[in-house]
This record gives sequence, C-alpha cells and structure tokens, in this order.
Amino acid sequence: MSLKVIVVLLAGFLAWAYLAFCPPPPRLCGSIGGPAIEGPRIKLRDGRHLAYKEHGVPIERANYKIIYVHGFGSSKHEAAIARSELVEKMGIHLVSFDRPGYGESDPDPKRTIKSTALDIEELGDKLGLGPKFYVIGSSMGGQLVWGCLKYISHRLAGAALIVPVVNYWWPSFPSSLSTEAYYQQFPQDQWALRVAHHAPTMVYWWNTQKWFPPSSVISGKANFTAPDLRILSKYGSSMGIRDYAKQQGAYESLHRDLMVSFGKWEFDPMSLDNPFVGGEGSVHLWHGVEDGLVPVALQRYIAKKLPWVQYHELSNAGHLFVHDDTSAKDAVLKSLLTGDK
Repeated sequence: MSLKVIVVLLAGFLAWAYLAFCPPPPRLCGSIGGPAIEGPRIKLRDGRHLAYKEHGVPIERANYKIIYVHGFGSSKHEAAIARSELVEKMGIHLVSFDRPGYGESDPDPKRTIKSTALDIEELGDKLGLGPKFYVIGSSMGGQLVWGCLKYISHRLAGAALIVPVVNYWWPSFPSSLSTEAYYQQFPQDQWALRVAHHAPTMVYWWNTQKWFPPSSVISGKANFTAPDLRILSKYGSSMGIRDYAKQQGAYESLHRDLMVSFGKWEFDPMSLDNPFVGGEGSVHLWHGVEDGLVPVALQRYIAKKLPWVQYHELSNAGHLFVHDDTSAKDAVLKSLLTGDK
C-alpha cells in the first residue's frame, strides 16, 4: 500500500473519529434555527438564562415557597408534586425550572453539582422567594438536592429527595454493597455508567454509536418494575423523555447529566452535617422498595449513615410512584412543611 493511500485512509479515520466523538453544538433557544423562547426566564450571574414555571397560589399570599428540581429527561412541565390538592389548601407557591441544557434553559458547559445549586439559589433570589425556601428533587433532581444541602444550606427551610439517583462511586459506600447494587443494573447501563465515570469525553460517542447498546433510559428501555409499568400504561408517552426536554440537543441535557451525576464528586453526601441542628427544618428521603433504577439497599445505607435524614420507604412502589400516588404526594408535602408523618 502506497504512502499516499495510507495518508488518505488515516485522514479519513481521523475525520470520522472527530465527528463520532465530538458532539454537535447545542441548538440554543432564540437563536436562528433554534427552538423558540415561549416561557419566562431569568438571567443568571454568568449571562446564561434559566427557564421556569410557577405553580400553586400566587407568591404574595403563599405560606410556603418551594423550588422543584426535575429528573433525567424531564423538564419544568413535569412537576408531579404540584398536582397535589394540598398545594392550594396549604398555600404553596412552587417553582419548577428547566435545568441547564434542558428545555429553554441555556446549556452550561461547566455544569457541576455546585453550579446547579448556585443556579437554584439565584433563581430563588430573582423570583423573590425570600431568605429561605424549600427544595424538592425527584430522581436525578433528588441527587442535586444533596448539592443544595452542601452549598446553599443556609438558604433552605427544608429539603426532600424523592427516589434520588445514587452515584455508585461515593466513597462512603462499602465496596461490597455498591458493587452488588451496580451489578443489579442492566449490562448496558453498567457500561454507560463506567464510561460516564472513567471516560466522560466518550459519553456522546457511547450513547450515539451503533455497535453496543447505550443507556437503557436514553434508549427508552429502562428497568421499570411492575408498579412503574402500570403508571406508564396509564399515562402513556407523557412519562417518557419528551422532545421539549432535549430540544437543544441530547448532549447538553441527557449526556451531560450522566457525566455530572456519575462523575467524580467534590464531596461525599454521606459526610454532610445536619444543616438543621436547631430543628428549624428537616430533610426527607423517599424511596420505593420496588425501584428498578435505584437499588433500595443504597438508600437504606445512606439513611443509616445520616440519621438526621428522615427516611420514608414505600412498599409496592417503584421509581415513578410520585407521578400517580396522591397519598404519597400529600405525605411528601406534609412531612416537609409541617412535620406530619
């Protein structure tokens, strides 16, 4: 084979590799050819915009103010907790928002657990929620509540984590426990998480290549158990990854979520101190025994390590219970806001 042919083949391979590993630029909202801006947004400290949606009673007559953090592949439109009748009865003003790169919120190429916590703090300031507010996060959003407890605990009146995603590499987990839980996941998810943790620059390629199956959640084949399948059959496609959520591109929303959530954290949640030592607030963690996405054994261990976290375990409940269980929604709100169990 001549040198000229080798050079051409090498150049072709490098061009293919660049396109395969380099994600396309996001389709910014409001840009030429990008999605339209249809809802309200605030401008953040670094010039980015954060889209939000308000629920419940008007802020001027609210007794409680909550910021809700959505999960993986979701958006500001899917704040299931806001559909509780208690929102009106108790005088709750709830704000949901598109996390960076999702929906109509600008991407944040430097996104971390800390930066999102600071986004939440700034959202509360810009919307006049007062010196303290509550935070509730579901699934991947629940994981981000740990960041709020670490970085903006002085702004919190209380916090609730609903089926929070767990990082298998948090150092406080005994290796035997985290390894056992890790291997309960589908093989394709084991590989997707390995890539996110050990080789984040390959996350885009891994979840777009055709040789091996990508993340089951991204591909729409997640390990949902019977309780979740009943909810999915009831609500249909509205429970899936919506086009709105990833309209700016899958990389800055879904793929970056994997990198941040399963990458190397700056802190271990199980090393946190109680932010409410005086009893002025409380932290609650809710989980279903039949959750096929986040093994319940890991949440039990977290609750054991952090006795100041009030742990609530629901039998016959999966990862999506809060989307359908009215009594669970009410219990989450009552325990967080009034201390009722």
